[in-house]
Amino acid sequence: MELRTKITSAMKQAMKDRDAERLSTLRLINAAIKDRDIALRGDGQDQGVGDDEVLGILGKMVKQRRESAKSYEEAGRLDLAAQEEGEIVVIEEFLPRRLNDKEVARAVDDAVAEVGADSIRDMGRVMGVLKSKYTGQMDFGTVGPMVKERLAS
Repeated sequence: MELRTKITSAMKQAMKDRDAERLSTLRLINAAIKDRDIALRGDGQDQGVGDDEVLGILGKMVKQRRESAKSYEEAGRLDLAAQEEGEIVVIEEFLPRRLNDKEVARAVDDAVAEVGADSIRDMGRVMGVLKSKYTGQMDFGTVGPMVKERLAS
């Protein structure tokens, strides 16, 4: 089932269940996807976003909410931090399972081998392979230094 369809179905179910918090988050997801659709139409693409781009949008939304939750916690606004954490839970329902440390290390090694990377100059190509295969499954902010360390040795 296409991600968009899953999100729409979840939104309808949240309406039936009268779950206002979940519905609000699902509407935010839908709005972000539609914004991207509109941007693509401006660039001359009529198809809209595919599942890969939706995963990227969802990943960005989770990252934004984690940063916001951290800021709210530091400011002593635990109520707002809890709201952000609740939104993260809803968004992550549509993301694939996160890879553990061993799986990430194996994925980095595979990407390095696939590209034939032997120096730090190949880092962009390695990251490109990882992003194309593992969008939503790993945090690229933490993977970047791992790739850099792997290529430096």
